[in-house]
Amino acid sequence: MNLDLDILKCGNCEELKLGVHASALGLAAVMGIYNAAAWLMRRETHLAVNAVLYAALVAWEREHIAHHMAELRPRRTPLHVVEPEPPEPVRIAA
Repeated sequence: MNLDLDILKCGNCEELKLGVHASALGLAAVMGIYNAAAWLMRRETHLAVNAVLYAALVAWEREHIAHHMAELRPRRTPLHVVEPEPPEPVRIAA
């Protein structure tokens, strides 16, 4: 099976990828906040586990967002590269 899709390549469709990960981050944050609040009210173990897992997912998605934002930033290339002049030979008077 050959998946030669442009969207799967780095540098293509970065705005779309960024949007997908930002949406996932927002959803994970809302679900994590809900589970944390529910745990504070009911003290059920699965709510605490869910809150921790959603917090980890938020951190994971944040890294993906940073990666895609870095791909969108223009590359910095030097405008003018100056090569150093070779040193003058030292002449010893004899």
